Amino acid sequence: MDENLFQSARKTRETDVAVSIRVPGQGKAEVSTQVGFLDHMLTLFAVHGMFDLSVAATGDTHVDFHHTVEDVGITLGDALFAAVKDRTGFARYGNAVVPMDEALAEAAVDLSRRPYLVFEVPFVNQAVGGVETQLFREFFRAVVVRAQMTLHLRVPYGKNDHHMIEAVFKAFGRALAAALAPDPRVTGVLSSKGVL
Repeated sequence: MDENLFQSARKTRETDVAVSIRVPGQGKAEVSTQVGFLDHMLTLFAVHGMFDLSVAATGDTHVDFHHTVEDVGITLGDALFAAVKDRTGFARYGNAVVPMDEALAEAAVDLSRRPYLVFEVPFVNQAVGGVETQLFREFFRAVVVRAQMTLHLRVPYGKNDHHMIEAVFKAFGRALAAALAPDPRVTGVLSSKGVL
């Protein structure tokens, strides 16, 4: 049994999603969601976070991409929730700043059990890579609610939507990897309350 491999699945009348993630991994990604640009972003998340990520999703993409993008976020969030288990021995916090040409993305993670998302990305266009830009907020909202984490994602400047969201996914991967890293100094949970 692989103690570092965490899996989740979700099947509705609209989507069928299966996710597995190895924490830590080697940055390997096998992603197929029927949404090509999301596949690209999830691959970047895995590679730069050094996770082994497998995502297989089918959905009603003939309607639009909303259900598939959101349900992939939900299922990934469920797998991450399993990865943090009882939240003991982890660094808990992680942050990363990633440049992508003219764009800069900042990500900060707290494995707090208090879901909260700050998403400040000044998209220029209504869509990037065929995906409505508003769906990225929905994706990350689904991840944080199901994983029970606080996540701040911010792009203080940038002009190209592809560069901005690519930097966001890379920064998220790196920040999450830092938060999930074992810290031998931490006994129990990292909290003055003794519980999260």
